Amino acid sequence: MKKALTGGAAAAEALRQINPDVMPAYPITPQTPIIETFAKIEAQKKVDTEIITVESEHSAISACVGSSAAGARTVTATSSQGLALMNEILYIASGMRLPILMVISMRALSAPINIHGDHSDVMGARDTGWIQLISENVQEVYDNILMGMKLAEKAYLPVMVGMDGFVTSHSVEVLETLSDKVAKDFVGKFQPREPLLDMNNPVSYGPVGLPDSYFEFKIEQAQAMQDVFKFSRQIQDEFQAVSQRVYDFVETYRMEDARQAIVVMGSTAGTAKEVVDKLRAQGEKVGLIKIRMFRPFPYKEIKLALASVKSVAVMERVMPFGSVAPLYGEILAALQPLERKPIMASYIYGLGGRDIFARQIEKVFKELKAEKINSGIKYIQ
Repeated sequence: MKKALTGGAAAAEALRQINPDVMPAYPITPQTPIIETFAKIEAQKKVDTEIITVESEHSAISACVGSSAAGARTVTATSSQGLALMNEILYIASGMRLPILMVISMRALSAPINIHGDHSDVMGARDTGWIQLISENVQEVYDNILMGMKLAEKAYLPVMVGMDGFVTSHSVEVLETLSDKVAKDFVGKFQPREPLLDMNNPVSYGPVGLPDSYFEFKIEQAQAMQDVFKFSRQIQDEFQAVSQRVYDFVETYRMEDARQAIVVMGSTAGTAKEVVDKLRAQGEKVGLIKIRMFRPFPYKEIKLALASVKSVAVMERVMPFGSVAPLYGEILAALQPLERKPIMASYIYGLGGRDIFARQIEKVFKELKAEKINSGIKYIQ
């Protein structure tokens, strides 16, 4: 069924079809419309969800840990400083292997205060042990939430689904939704594993891990993250069968013979595809790689996709302080095994919600072709 929805409303629609047991939440711009819309759905008795209003985002994720450990299908949503305030508990959720789903309207971090979109918040949480899926548009928000819930419960790891604040969260687009029955059957019924409240099979959550055991816990957690690739492929195939929409860890766009390529995440991919089409029409061999799954990072797929290009620009919406930018560092690591490596360039753009225009992306391609690349970071202001 075709619907015209904002990213926030599309998230709420997917959550309605999932019908979670518990949703602890605290409002923050630009996430608020997700929970606001879902709360209206709950008030109309269209879901059986217990919405828990809490005093902060730290409390929201703490309540998620409790409800998920108890065996309830659990979701929440946040943005920016809210995700930063959750940081302490994010590690606990992943370390306890709790299949929580969190939707994030990605937003800049203070200071100075800024309520608009960039990727500072999710990049700050990139090593907390959560699976991270990044959406280009409203359709992908809806699809990633359905796949993300199933993936969390298959891998027994928490999942973040990110969308660009305001650009996607508040923009209306036409998307194709599944019927309620198809969506329900796809996600499936949650079968909790070793729930805390199963009195016949007592378990411990959050025990002390001293030097003789802590290391082993972390190795098992790291292996679980590697298993995500296998589970995600299965789920992507299942989703394609019911939706006819194809997903992978990365999306390659006109990369078959590309000599110059841009790597990007989020809504900017749509603008970049238009630039690629324009330059292709002019005879330029350019292409695009969009990262859909940032954690675990798809090193193998990136290496294959970029093995034959001459130069690559990595564009990202986060400011690195005293280091290389996070996505750029991951691409460097992915290409390290190649005998002949492409020339690499790092670009920072769109901080605090600043627009990125097609002409600016076109300029990046021109700089790649002319090899006007230095070893530092370039800022697209």
